Amino acid sequence: MAVAALAWWVAFLFRFNFDIPSSFTQSMLESAAWVIPLQALVFLFSGLYRGVWRFASLPDLQRLIRAIAISAAAVVAILFMFKPDGVVPRSVLLMDPMLLLLFMGGSRFAYRAWKEHRLYGSAQLAGKPVLVLGAGEAAIALLKDLSKSREWHVVGLLDDKKTMLGRELLGINVLGEIEQLPRIADDLSVSHVIVAMPSARHQRRRQVVELANKSGLTALTVPSFDDLMSGRLSMAQLRPVEVEDLLGREPVSLDGEGLQHLIEGQAVLISGAGGSIGSELCRQVLKYRPACLVCLDQSEYALYRLEQEFNRVETDTSIEYVVGDVRNARRVRQVLGRYMPQVVFHAAAYKHVPMMENRNVAESLSNNVNGTYTLAQACKTAGVAKFVLVSTDKAVNPTNVMGASKRLAEMVCQGLQEESGTRFVVVRFGNVLGSSGSVIPKFREQIAAGGPITVTHPEITRYFMSIPEACQLVMQAGMMGSGGEIFVLDMGDPVKIVDLARDMIRLSGLNEDDIEIVYSGLRPGEKLYEELLADDELTLPTPHDKLRIAVARNVDEAWVQALLKWIDRASLIDESVIKQELGMWVEEYAGDIHANPALVLPSESSTIH
Repeated sequence: MAVAALAWWVAFLFRFNFDIPSSFTQSMLESAAWVIPLQALVFLFSGLYRGVWRFASLPDLQRLIRAIAISAAAVVAILFMFKPDGVVPRSVLLMDPMLLLLFMGGSRFAYRAWKEHRLYGSAQLAGKPVLVLGAGEAAIALLKDLSKSREWHVVGLLDDKKTMLGRELLGINVLGEIEQLPRIADDLSVSHVIVAMPSARHQRRRQVVELANKSGLTALTVPSFDDLMSGRLSMAQLRPVEVEDLLGREPVSLDGEGLQHLIEGQAVLISGAGGSIGSELCRQVLKYRPACLVCLDQSEYALYRLEQEFNRVETDTSIEYVVGDVRNARRVRQVLGRYMPQVVFHAAAYKHVPMMENRNVAESLSNNVNGTYTLAQACKTAGVAKFVLVSTDKAVNPTNVMGASKRLAEMVCQGLQEESGTRFVVVRFGNVLGSSGSVIPKFREQIAAGGPITVTHPEITRYFMSIPEACQLVMQAGMMGSGGEIFVLDMGDPVKIVDLARDMIRLSGLNEDDIEIVYSGLRPGEKLYEELLADDELTLPTPHDKLRIAVARNVDEAWVQALLKWIDRASLIDESVIKQELGMWVEEYAGDIHANPALVLPSESSTIH
């Protein structure tokens, strides 16, 4: 009210060149008696006093303009409709709203500037100097957060756009192009850079990080958009660039409407829910609001960790944690009968190649093949609409027992497919970043220990994708599949493991003189490179650019039953014999194969399915 009175008085002063005639002084006082209370009421009901001045921002300014406009219109309406005593010049009616905006808006933003300088101003000067790479929306959000940081002091921005050169963002100058980073960092004695380029292509972000590494600078990056949107992290919570960022790929586009139709309001069961892939599938499925999510795993500790995570998530979905082995037919039938899922994602499997190659061959076949059959057959009997098997690129021309067991699991699903009933869909992809048993955590531990890093072979290559991307594409393929298909994910370009090791060494601020790379030789069953399609397979395109269908040979249910009898017998025979006979079931198996003429198999259809 004091500011409203001041604005009304100053408007009259301006109108009469600071010499208000006595007749108009009386008019000013008489009109102020009702104008100021009216404005106060409008300001109060417009919510101007709900905001905190220290955080005054654009929404507060918009609210202020709206309130002043309403009060000005109300004053004019009363003057013309009721004609109260006193004459108010028209110029006063124009100047008063402008003065109100200046006084009320200025006071709020001046207070915010003073408060932030008091809290953070001295800290800014004391923080480490840092350059921000990128001058887009992410950089603006970052600068706002870092203005309050006691750790970092932004001394400049670099950007690829020439139109940005010489411009300012929140008082910080755009000093040059990113390619000039080595010179500018040297001139400003900067040792850290922050990569704030989420909209740039992955290849460009990788080039920028490599440029920073070559310049001897420590590269930091901002959190992912998923973390920012979820509220888990703020823009200023920086972290070092990890090798996962260099191997990252472009975002996956999903058929949200189709996935909503598949999952929303349905019961969904995920086996192996406590594992790397299974737990991420649970997170992704929850986004589409199923009525019930059944998390099945034989590890109670894995389920406990998952439960603790989901206890912090707000959701209307009923989440059930079920301990059970997919080979236990009675338990599987009991779970399916109780929860009646419409969609099942089968991610439970033994996946570690060298461990499954020796001393665990029969167990690998039992878990990966028998387990798949037990769950798939129970789903077929229970009338589950869709069964999605998570497979691997190691099932293609397998040279190891694990890969052969997953190929057999694929064939079991195809053998169970009928014209109607449960739709069996297989999704095949390569290595995922950060999964349990992945090479990246192992390299990280070796670097922390001072080396050496052990790589099996200088030419060994692998495909990589992030766990969220893999799970999103598994869901997409599950939605698209009509039954019997093997979907192959676009894994991008293969990566040499030794190049991966070198990247991790550089990102740790070291070089190959500090950390030695030792070649240990290929492990049992290990390939130099993985394939996504077998030699006798064809592929067909799908509407999704990152999914293709591998058209493989088909088998019938008689073949599946004969396979299961052999696996039951395999637990009683020597592992070397199992490997010999395995080649009779998986023709493309390239392990220690010596055909056993005494083994009689049911005929396998060679037709393309």
